[in-house]
Amino acid sequence: MNGRKRHLVVDTLGLVVRAVVHPADLQDRAAIPRVLTGITEHYPRLRHVWVDQGYTGQGRTWIEEHLGWTVEVVQHPSKPRGKWVPHGDLTDLRTVWFSYERFPPSHTGFRGVLPRRWVVERTFAWLLTNRRMAMEYDFLPTSSEARIYLVMIRLMTRRLARDVA
Repeated sequence: MNGRKRHLVVDTLGLVVRAVVHPADLQDRAAIPRVLTGITEHYPRLRHVWVDQGYTGQGRTWIEEHLGWTVEVVQHPSKPRGKWVPHGDLTDLRTVWFSYERFPPSHTGFRGVLPRRWVVERTFAWLLTNRRMAMEYDFLPTSSEARIYLVMIRLMTRRLARDVA
């Protein structure tokens, strides 16, 4: 969003536990206290958190010192997974085309593509299926936070109704 940042704390299913919206001039690692302050009062059983690379450094140490949680930073794989290679007659540039060839995954240390990150990305995708969430129409960040909660309530009640019927 232009001028705003949305931070979501989600459970392992991708359901929103806490949402915080603030101006974009605040870095992610500096927003950690704003996002997680008071969360242990509502969710005392939380012990482990997966964070994006934007929350490393000060954000990670704040979580470990103030909340006592273990923090795992989701990182990109260190090795490249493929490369672009030319095919065709290399002397005639009109016939050359490029394709992406994947390297076979090595079985030592390869964990896949950004583990646990897909849960939050899927939640953002659920939110953006609502027209009002695709653009930032709200004047206040608190209104945007309330809209996130409303969208998730609607999503969860539709799922409950579907499962009951």
